[in-house]
Amino acid sequence: MAGSRIVALGHYQPSRVVTNDDLARMVDTNDEWIRDRVGIVTRRIADSETVADMAAAAAGKALANSGLTAADIGLVVVATCTSVDRSPNVACRVAAKLGITAPGAYDINTACSGFAYALGTVDHAIRAGASRNAIVIGAEKLSDFTDWTDRSTCIIFGDGAGAAVVTAAAEDEPAGVGPVVWGSVPEKSDAVRIEGWRPYIQQEGQAVFRWATTALAPLALQACERAGVAPSELAAFVPHQANARIIDGIAKRLNIPDAIIAKDIVESGNTSAASVPLALSKLVERREVPSGAPVLLFGFGGGLTYAGQVVRCP
Repeated sequence: MAGSRIVALGHYQPSRVVTNDDLARMVDTNDEWIRDRVGIVTRRIADSETVADMAAAAAGKALANSGLTAADIGLVVVATCTSVDRSPNVACRVAAKLGITAPGAYDINTACSGFAYALGTVDHAIRAGASRNAIVIGAEKLSDFTDWTDRSTCIIFGDGAGAAVVTAAAEDEPAGVGPVVWGSVPEKSDAVRIEGWRPYIQQEGQAVFRWATTALAPLALQACERAGVAPSELAAFVPHQANARIIDGIAKRLNIPDAIIAKDIVESGNTSAASVPLALSKLVERREVPSGAPVLLFGFGGGLTYAGQVVRCP
């Protein structure tokens, strides 16, 4: 195949909104401190919804926007690090909920970089001829793994899902998903972790901040170079929504003053693998990025892992 392209997006967030003032009634914190340190104002928290419920809701919207049907989909890939069940995987549950028959279905766990990893593997599968139409989803229920008594972490995370329908590009059509740049820093893998049978999210915030603001911009630029797109040509930059100061730091080093910088963290918090597709779907829904315009996606986090690619806006 010539390559792949994103044809439609969708997202889902739970209805329950938790504000900074709500958290201030639970732990020793306040709205001003949270806004200053991480840039978050609200986050969505799931009650009865599971990771699979949210993933299926986002994927269903993307599929409805794509012009395709469940019968057209041959591959379902879900990026998540918060599925409680080890089997069946979330991808199979999503396929069942959407009536997708006999797809390839697997989950991928690289935490916050998961959507970019999943999109990369789907692009490879389409290029190899193993699939023609796929759904790629990032979905997380981080509230299940949040210690609501720990003021250093409970202010950060939220729940939600984002999804993309990815199809084979026509032979005479340029690829709409650029080559992925991915990797990891295994020696720092303990910096963000969810370990054990009754786990809570734990992280070394300063270590992650230093790594993200110093090491990631050159890697994001590699994704532009491999796609043949100059940073000045980018219409938007959609990074993992980890921390507003991290987002600003990376964007400054990329030198992309005319690009839209996604800041969904303000209203959604850090949603790990869901953050990139969630933010991208909202930009497209609000028609803030022209169709066909180049957008740099870049995820990073637990592992420590990173992955990114330039895509053309559907």
